Order: sequence, then structure tokens, then C-alpha cells
Amino acid sequence: MTLMVQKYGGTSVANVEKIHHVARRVIRAKEAGNELVVVASAMAGETDRLIQLAHSASDDPMPREFDSLVSTGEQITVSLLAMVLNKLGHKAKSYLGYQVKVLTDGDYKKARILKIETSQIKEDLKKGYIVVVAGFQGVDKKNNINTLGRGGSDTSAVALAAALEADVCEIYTDVDGVYTTDPAIYDRARRMKKVSYDEMLEMASAGAKVLHPRSVELAKKYGVPVYVKSSFNDEGGTLVTKEDKDMEKEVVSGVTYDRDQAKITVIHVPDRPGVAARLFTPLSDENIPVDMIIQNASIEGYTDLTFTVSRKDIKQVRKLLEESGKDVGASGLQFDENIAKISIIGVGMRSHAGVASKMFATLAKEGINILMISTSEIKISCAIEAKYTELAVRVLHDAFGLEQER
Repeated sequence: MTLMVQKYGGTSVANVEKIHHVARRVIRAKEAGNELVVVASAMAGETDRLIQLAHSASDDPMPREFDSLVSTGEQITVSLLAMVLNKLGHKAKSYLGYQVKVLTDGDYKKARILKIETSQIKEDLKKGYIVVVAGFQGVDKKNNINTLGRGGSDTSAVALAAALEADVCEIYTDVDGVYTTDPAIYDRARRMKKVSYDEMLEMASAGAKVLHPRSVELAKKYGVPVYVKSSFNDEGGTLVTKEDKDMEKEVVSGVTYDRDQAKITVIHVPDRPGVAARLFTPLSDENIPVDMIIQNASIEGYTDLTFTVSRKDIKQVRKLLEESGKDVGASGLQFDENIAKISIIGVGMRSHAGVASKMFATLAKEGINILMISTSEIKISCAIEAKYTELAVRVLHDAFGLEQER
């Protein structure tokens, strides 16, 4: 008997009719002889509605109460799904994060899972139940409800699969797999049959919306095979798994983009040890991720420090840097929200030269100026003007021949 964890996103459970469709898919897997744990998100648009409700009640909602409110969307979905499954003749029980329990670190809005208690789930599975668990949420040591941040249901599903030592984790969404780039941007995008954990992690971190980066980190750490499938048909699918020799043959596997970028420059910073730490530590303390970072050459003991953050964090970053920048003696700040990040990704980069020069030449040919560059072993990212995003995606996709079946 195979133990499966299935996760269904908001568009898959957008209304009761779609929940019936999900239930029938779950039942097919159950009747095929599998044990089933199902993780569900809130209905499409429900989390946004709850967030708006919170901000209509307070300009600055208390994090504890905010998480308590926005976590209720998943409670509705899992309860309805369990009801439908029982109506269709299959025993099912729903659980919230605190009932399972999913223990978190207590960081509101961005909590990380520390441990999942699986005894109750295993007991129910032995009795033949389909177990339905609310995604996106957990509880800290003081029994406060914590949410895991956007895309948190993916993380919930993979964490459950790891804790239960499930055979596979299936992520059902509104697309039928992982593509070489966003099909909405370029109609020559190709669905990949298989992608490595490292590639998927870089793609997710660089802007691909199919899987949340934290879910991929967990999958890699615990060796959980993740299958990305469409909840609306049985075709396609992409397996996210361990790297193999075939994957290394592809120099570049995908092109991603991220418009949720803002560039900040701290001007005329004293070039001495400890200054960068004093600038970035306040951001770290507030759990604000920093992406690309460059530092200009020192001139007469001073330098400019430029980095990128999410646009949604810009207000808080401005406030923090006004204080820390003044403390270190910087002369000012510059902000630019009119940028995007373009990335090419592939495990084959490890063993192939000339990838960066080809990327830069392709962008230059189209008159696209590169504002910042960052690299990893299998990724090259460039910050460009936001208006060139779609053009950059298309020309890079063509330059590396990603439409060709490998």
C-alpha cells in the first residue's frame, strides 16, 4: 500500500463544485489501494479577503490576531472536503494545524515548521480514514496560531510527507507541471517531465510560482519525490526529484522572472569592517530577505552598497535603513521599484563554460541594460528595467533552445 500526500491549491477548491471534483480525484487514488493524506488551501481569493478584513479593522493589525484570522480560510476548505468525502461514501476526518499538531517556531506570518506529530494521522490511516489537513498553518509552543507565509500549503504538504515518510507528495495546481518559462509570457514554453531539487529551488526562488521555495528545500532535505500536476485534468505532470546524469546534459533548463523587486542603494558608505553587518542586521532581525547585493569599488574610503528586496518590504526597509544608514555615516538612500529580475537556471552550468557571456550578449543585442548581476553554481540572475521583462524572457528562451524536447 502506497502512502500519498496530495495538496490542492486555492483554484482547485475555489467553490463547492470544485471541491466535489477534488473529492472524486482523492477517492480514485484511495480506491486504487493508497493511503491518503490531503492538504488543502483556502478557497481562491479567501486569504486576500481575510487580509483586507484585517486591515479594515486596524491599520497595523497585531500579528497574533492577524494569523488567527487569516488561518480560518483553510478551516472552511478542509471541513467542506471532509463532508463531501463522507457523503460520497469514504470515511474522512479534517484537522487544523493545532490539532495535528504542526509545531512552529512562533514567527507570525512567516513561521517555520519545527516538528509534526503524526500519531493521530497514522491511527486514522490504519482505520481506513482519508485524513484532510489544513495547509498554511501551525501552532507554536504557547499554542498561538502561526501562518507559514504565502505558498505555505506547499510547505505543509511536503513537511507532512517527510514526517510520515510518504512514498510521494503530489501538488495539484492550475498548471500541468513545471515549464521552461511562464507559458503566459511565451507560448513556446515547454513542460519538463523531470527537474532536480536544486533547479526547482533556484526557479522557485527566482520567481517561478509553481512551488514555494521552502517546500522544495524540505523535499530535498528529506528526499521526498514531489509530483506537480493539474487538478483539472490527468495529463502532463513534472517530477521534482534527485539530480541524475540526464539532467546535466541540459546547460539551461529554464528562464524565470520576478517583478516583485525593488533596488536600494546606500550612498557613500564608509568602507570599513562591520559597516555592512550594521546595515543588514536590522533587516535580518525583521526577517526581510535580501536578494542581489553589489558593492562598488572604494574611492577615498567610501563606497556605494546596492541590493534588492521584495517590493512589499520597501516601506519597512526604508524606515530601518534611515536609522542604520545614519548610524554608519552614509550620506543617503536611493530607491528604484521599476526593476525586474531575470534568471537562467540549469545544473548543466556546472560543467559548461560561456553561459554567462551568451546571456549577456543576448540581452545586449536587444538593447536591454543589465543593472545588477548575481550568480550561483546553477543560476545567473540579472536585474533589468521592468518594461523589458517579457522581451528578456522570450529572447533568452530562444537563445538557449529551451523549446526543444530533450
